[in-house]
Amino acid sequence: MGRIPAEAGKSAIPQFRVELTSVRWQVARVFMKTTLPLIVLAVSVCLVEAEPFPVRIRVDAARPTGPLKPIWRFFGADEPNYAYMKHGDELLGALGSLKRDQVFFRAHSLLVTGEGTHGLKWGSTNAYTEDARGNPVYDWTIVDRIFDAYRKNGVRPYVQIGFMPQAMSVKPEPYRHHWTPDAKYDEIFTGWAYPPKDYAKWEELVYQWARHSAEKYGEKEVLAWYWETWNEPNIGYWRGTREQFYQLHDHAVRAVRRAIPGAKVGGPDLAGGKGGDYLEKFLQHCLTGTNHATGETGTPLDFISFHAKGSPKTIDGHVRMGIANQIRDIDGAFGVIARFPQLKQTPIVIGESDPEGCAACQGPQLAYRNGTMYSSYTAASFARKLDLAEKHGVNLEGALTWAFEFENQPYFAGFRSLATNGIDKPVLNVFRMFSRMEGDRLTVSSDAAVPLETMVKTGVREKPDVAAIAARAGRRVTVLVWHYHDDDLPGPDAAVTLELGGVPLDKPAVRRTLIDESHSNAFNLWLSMESPQSPTPAQIADLEEASRLAETDSPDVKMDGGRCELGFRLARKGVTLLEVVWP
Repeated sequence: MGRIPAEAGKSAIPQFRVELTSVRWQVARVFMKTTLPLIVLAVSVCLVEAEPFPVRIRVDAARPTGPLKPIWRFFGADEPNYAYMKHGDELLGALGSLKRDQVFFRAHSLLVTGEGTHGLKWGSTNAYTEDARGNPVYDWTIVDRIFDAYRKNGVRPYVQIGFMPQAMSVKPEPYRHHWTPDAKYDEIFTGWAYPPKDYAKWEELVYQWARHSAEKYGEKEVLAWYWETWNEPNIGYWRGTREQFYQLHDHAVRAVRRAIPGAKVGGPDLAGGKGGDYLEKFLQHCLTGTNHATGETGTPLDFISFHAKGSPKTIDGHVRMGIANQIRDIDGAFGVIARFPQLKQTPIVIGESDPEGCAACQGPQLAYRNGTMYSSYTAASFARKLDLAEKHGVNLEGALTWAFEFENQPYFAGFRSLATNGIDKPVLNVFRMFSRMEGDRLTVSSDAAVPLETMVKTGVREKPDVAAIAARAGRRVTVLVWHYHDDDLPGPDAAVTLELGGVPLDKPAVRRTLIDESHSNAFNLWLSMESPQSPTPAQIADLEEASRLAETDSPDVKMDGGRCELGFRLARKGVTLLEVVWP
């Protein structure tokens, strides 16, 4: 979603603007599809003869640091109705196959009024309307269709309780928006963003939904779901006061717990990390404040959620990512949570965790999305989230990637997504790599890693970040290595020597998968096809094949006592997974 302005906590509403008109964006797209690849190719040719720089990464397989948490297994999107459409259903299947019944999906607008219509940053379910006398009319048909699509594909709901049905809103008109990437972002904030006329009716709506879910899917199933109220109540998504949000939240939590006594409830999915003082005040309310629904002290809090976003820009004709912005959001929010000793073990889900704040926006500063810039950023940032949790001593359970797919849009249209018209993007293959890592996290060091403190302050602006994360399960070690830089520019390869210590004496079998310009990368193949918007069946088959996680040559392996060395080259913006197995 959006980033919170500097005045957060003062009820300021940021103005989100798309920087280019659609005409200028179309020109930029033509440039990126035609001239830019030729420029990159020419520069790359000049660098072919450049000497790779040496990197030594050490992994101690005898020093586990605790279980490697699968924090990557959360996804989400603004548009809920895509879940049961052709390519949405296919993509849910791909996500569910990564870790069946342990992948979660969060979507907006699950209570929005409308006949299942969809559009950019819009969706609806018509779950709640009222008859002529103002009596509630509940209809779970479309909500069930969405959740059925999840469950069929091995995905579970991260239930976002929102937004406001038209009949319940204190400002019901205007209600349906028709936002486009050329519009001001705040044009989306219509009647669905306002408080309810009646908090008792709101609570009953949530209760009926939770009860229906338990009856349909079974109590054991819904106990595994996450239930959170609203989205980013500290910016324009909530057109009420802070205290009114607490009231909305308290009534929603009581409603869920009335229907499902052991349900996991939490929030508040803030924008901008700690959101000024919003996160701190929300936690105080939940721990010691007066509950608006019960009149008692405190509100149940089974998990804590906030959002963290990067800030890419165009600099001298190229994209420069803003990973430091995202890492600082996380660092700040973790710091607030760590100040509450009673929350030390409370699970944290970064409810949206992305390189920037608007999946449906377009523009040249967002040109990183289709290729390997996005995949290398994702690998580098996820590892640092775990490092920040360790630094603050908090319990990070998940980091949710706010990217899915956009139905009936052009191929590689510039949206932040995991796939385009059924063709997987390179970034999805990073999650396939993550899904193959199991067991205990291992101690790793790299002489080319950017220190965590530097990344928090300035990102990766000088030397590239060539680093790794590793895990061990029995006689199997997995090591994920990335070569990342904030600047989307060519650079020399890294000549990596990966040293594994504390391993068996036998020579292992090694499987290596790779994401770079020519592996696991349908986008580059599509460019080479001259960017067809109506690809032939043969082209689609080739694109699908190129989009899969690709194996590459195994590295050189040397054994020296209880140490194993693997040597390989990794291109800038590349990500590779090594699976090392001893007999």
